[in-house]
Amino acid sequence: MSFFIADAAAQGGQATGGFGFDFLLMIAVFFLIMYFLIIRPQTKRAKEHKALVESLSKGDEVVTAGGLLGRVTDLDENFIRVELTEGVQVTVQRQAVTAVMPKGTLKGA
Repeated sequence: MSFFIADAAAQGGQATGGFGFDFLLMIAVFFLIMYFLIIRPQTKRAKEHKALVESLSKGDEVVTAGGLLGRVTDLDENFIRVELTEGVQVTVQRQAVTAVMPKGTLKGA
């Protein structure tokens, strides 16, 4: 059990230092936990979103970060034009697209 609690040293015994192997091992374990629970999933989501934004094309039915559902009518390097209903178009940033919906979603909405 000396991994969590340092052994008490007797008066004539050997003194233990503050930074030992146990401490370094604990820091390494915490870093691995942080990597697998926070950093890795976040970078995976960022890569998936980047691929989604790059794969947009005319006619795709998309949902924006603001909750707007529409069809892509025009593409630019940084912006897209989304038709919400017939005659109503808005311009949003490509990064604001959160999901591409299956074809025909707008007919049901």
